[in-house]
Amino acid sequence: MPSYQHDIPGGAAWTIRLPRYHELKLESLGDDANVSMLIYAAHDPLERLNIPDTLKAQMSGCIRPPMVLMSDMGRALVSVTGSSLDWHDAITGHSLAVKDPSTFQISRNDRRRSARGLLLDELFKLGLGERDLHATVNWFSKVAISPDGTLAYVPGHAGAGDRVQLRAEQDVLVVMATSPSPLNGRWSPSPVRASISPVAAPGTDDPSRTFRDESGRALEQAERL
Repeated sequence: MPSYQHDIPGGAAWTIRLPRYHELKLESLGDDANVSMLIYAAHDPLERLNIPDTLKAQMSGCIRPPMVLMSDMGRALVSVTGSSLDWHDAITGHSLAVKDPSTFQISRNDRRRSARGLLLDELFKLGLGERDLHATVNWFSKVAISPDGTLAYVPGHAGAGDRVQLRAEQDVLVVMATSPSPLNGRWSPSPVRASISPVAAPGTDDPSRTFRDESGRALEQAERL
């Protein structure tokens, strides 16, 4: 049983401080879910997720197990220890606007808000702001890349019950928004269940450690903290 569980409504945001060697499991509770995620080192939020280095070092155009999400200091923030999907988007960024946005006064909890607005609200609570926004991972979303480089959202990639598991390699701040992918033209955000559980530290044969030399070094750098 998880030690903590929280359901994030579709089109909402949530922040959690995830202790080292704890797992964050995200489970889609509907179709075409999307979770735009920011990650910061809890000891110093100036150290944060670096998507370009994460992809380049591990020779990938998407996020999948057993990849390590690396900070701009080369340290592991979290490792992807499990997933029911083989592709999570890390190249399109979070949504900056939505079609037909609405206000709380008019739509109450059904209002439409971009991931940017939701993430900024969470960052303000932490004493952070616009300069602290960085490129996000969009869990549960997939994009197709045409020969000319055009990106297109792939509907139906994720459904209810799909999940992804992340292990914190140091204490981290995780900020999430469940607005749709920026390439998804439909406003149909699905709720996501977040579960927190303690897990074992990665051993010498851990898949994330042995995946690539770069991922192993990122874990070693985190352990030196």
